[in-house]
Amino acid sequence: MSEDAAVEHGHEHGTDCGCPDCGDPRSMSFLDRYLTVWIFGAMALGVGLGFVAPSVTEPIQRYHLVEIGLILMMYPPLAKVNYSQLPAVFRNWRVLSLSLVQNWLIGPTLMFALAVVFFSGLVPPFEARPEFFLGLVFIGMARCIAMVLVWNELAEGSNEYAAGLVAFNSFFQILTYGVYIWFFALFLPPLLGMDALVAGIEAFDITPAQVFWAIAIFLGLPFAGGIVTRYGGVRTKGEEWYAEEFLPRISPLTLVALLFTVVVMFATQGENIVAQPTDVLWIAVPLTIYFVVMFLVSFGMGRAAGADYSTTTAIGFTAASNNFELAIAVAVAVFGVGSGVAFATVVGPLIEVPVLLALVNVALWMQDRYDWDGFELGRLVTSEAGMTEEEALTEDD
Repeated sequence: MSEDAAVEHGHEHGTDCGCPDCGDPRSMSFLDRYLTVWIFGAMALGVGLGFVAPSVTEPIQRYHLVEIGLILMMYPPLAKVNYSQLPAVFRNWRVLSLSLVQNWLIGPTLMFALAVVFFSGLVPPFEARPEFFLGLVFIGMARCIAMVLVWNELAEGSNEYAAGLVAFNSFFQILTYGVYIWFFALFLPPLLGMDALVAGIEAFDITPAQVFWAIAIFLGLPFAGGIVTRYGGVRTKGEEWYAEEFLPRISPLTLVALLFTVVVMFATQGENIVAQPTDVLWIAVPLTIYFVVMFLVSFGMGRAAGADYSTTTAIGFTAASNNFELAIAVAVAVFGVGSGVAFATVVGPLIEVPVLLALVNVALWMQDRYDWDGFELGRLVTSEAGMTEEEALTEDD
């Protein structure tokens, strides 16, 4: 367990501790203890359901079950955020700079490079697959705003930094997503001699309004719910009741909603996964490389900058995840639901779930493996009055 969490709970943690936050399997809930098993079971159930009863896709799409699942699983992490600490998050220019470089320079460039290697036809023995090339580009330019909050919380990252960085990326995404798509999908390929990959495509009709509404739905609703819940609960019942009574009650919703989302998400593609397993695997390879490299590089950059574990973890998962909801919506709007581009973007979250779950365990291993003493960048310490350490010192002066 992180030092921040130990301080917060006010006692020494160990293998005999009865606190579920210490990570001792004996004190973890049944759902937490076998989370990996449940997620892989949910994946298998979804694929089986979609293959045996492909008509299930229609009600899933009609009633927006995937979207509902995503919103529900994001709500508890956002309800746990201490929003009074967000100004301190946004004042930390070193962390914001790291995130900016990782999300808007390294991430898009790495995904473009992987798309070129695997799907441009320039690198033997891989054949040209223009539709998968564009699908990866659409994914790589969309920075994550949803599931990153779940992976970060499972890895004991900072909810405050995860929420702040997601909001920061969302604002940047509204302004730049269309520009990035144009640059990496239309401008660079001909410049590098890959004209055939975008032959006949002159422009993508992607407006800031499209990106705004996608973000408003998937991030705005749970963000609003978290803010209203925290301020309303603390004001009416107090901080102690909110932290010790309310939050433990809603916490299981994250994992339950995650499992539900995995089932319905895999069910929508069950038939395609069984019918086109080779294509799924080909798309999975560059995506897996991307997730792992982005997480390890970003995690390493955070530690090298002197960030504490919780902040480093938030930085790592924010950079490693992508906004598949936006990529899918744009791909379907531009190329149609049955296109190869849309198929590639839909495969994305199916690969993200098992890979990011594995990276959660990697992060927890690195939390125990490395000494985090003296790593203070980004640390948010809250006093009993609910102020950050920085605010308390200012008031004392």
